[in-house]
Amino acid sequence: MSYIAAIDIGKTNAKLALVDRATLDEVAVVTRPNTVRPGPPWPHFDLEGHWMFLLDSLRDFHTSHGIDAISITAHGASCVLLDADGALAAPMLDYEHPGPEELTETYDPLRPTFAETGSARLAGGLNVGAQLHWMFAQDPYLRARTSQILTYPQYWAYRLTGVAATERTSLGCHTDLWNPGSDDFSTLVKSFGIEGKIAPVRMASDVLGPILPHVAQRTGLPSTTPVTCGIHDSNASLLPHLMTRPAPFSVVSTGTWVIAMTVGGDAPHLDEGRDTLVNVNANGDPTPSARFMGGREFETLLKGASCQPTNADREAVLSQSTMLLPAVSSTTGPFQGRAAKWLPHEPPHGSGQRSLATSFYLALVTAECLKLTGHKGDIVVEGPFAANVDYLQMLCVATECTVLATRNATGTSQGAARLVAGTSQEPPEYRQHHPAENTALLRQYAERWSEMVRLADDAATA
Repeated sequence: MSYIAAIDIGKTNAKLALVDRATLDEVAVVTRPNTVRPGPPWPHFDLEGHWMFLLDSLRDFHTSHGIDAISITAHGASCVLLDADGALAAPMLDYEHPGPEELTETYDPLRPTFAETGSARLAGGLNVGAQLHWMFAQDPYLRARTSQILTYPQYWAYRLTGVAATERTSLGCHTDLWNPGSDDFSTLVKSFGIEGKIAPVRMASDVLGPILPHVAQRTGLPSTTPVTCGIHDSNASLLPHLMTRPAPFSVVSTGTWVIAMTVGGDAPHLDEGRDTLVNVNANGDPTPSARFMGGREFETLLKGASCQPTNADREAVLSQSTMLLPAVSSTTGPFQGRAAKWLPHEPPHGSGQRSLATSFYLALVTAECLKLTGHKGDIVVEGPFAANVDYLQMLCVATECTVLATRNATGTSQGAARLVAGTSQEPPEYRQHHPAENTALLRQYAERWSEMVRLADDAATA
């Protein structure tokens, strides 16, 4: 049998998955919390801790099963700065750190328009350009000390192969550094004076090289083990469907972020004030997208006390119109600047009614995201929410579309593995969700939710 090791660094956890090349099933998985260290000089990720974890896990997986190739996926809104010796020029800034907002007045006049980049102005360091602007200001010598700038998945490819690269799916992830229409860097790169510092752009599926000798010695892998360039994690979720499904369709990637990506839809209604953007898929094509921090909101609302709703809970929530209006994470998503509000009352923590109303809320915000991206066709749900039947049924009703849930807990590792396995693989397996028996009640609930959101907007602007 042949196995692919998929490095999968999410915002919450770092993961290594061993994927069967023939079936794309995960046969082994190990994880490590992606803890943010406080600094100095600023809150940053524990890259060396991840590196030791990855080397140990590669060794263990190779000992138990054998590894034939390595592929990589990682979260967006991030870059790594290297000095002339190939070491970190500075720690990798946590994109949620609010520091970059201190320089909004000097950064905003520099950044290109939304029309050029498809990249909305986001909070904290969610725009990589804002990160760079702020870090260069905090450390006046950092720009000169920086020899190469790498996008995040490609940093791990660099550690494995010694070959520096960037890649379109990460450059196109609201960095302000990429122009999807021209398939080239934005004008901000020249403004920053970093044209010669950004590593060469490669395709996600390019093999950057075999592993370095010291990596082979440390892990026991053959020195010829190939490593692919790597891909942004939401685009890793999109990739299996992009390879095997005819347009139009949308993929909803769920995790810390819920990201809706539409392929071949209607003209999108992209609004930079509503957290829409133009992602770039693995083929290099612009992909209208919208997002919100759905996984983070789920954790905030339920605080680890999720309870499976009963039929009685469903009857109570639908009959009483127990609902949550947006937004829990008010700095991101299509309802930014709004304060969350329960109607007519807040269900108690640990109750099935709270879990159900939370699932409905997340589905209705997702439906709003899909409306903004110009969705048409089937909706594929990837990640943890693919196992949430109440979320899927409400999404089906609210969009009036067929919803397909993938059978895997997460699509990112399998998507990364397809960079190696290619298009010869079968399409992913789905569970198809049609409207439930109580479709009329769900539709009434969705319509009332939309009406209450509209009334809240009217009240706020009155």
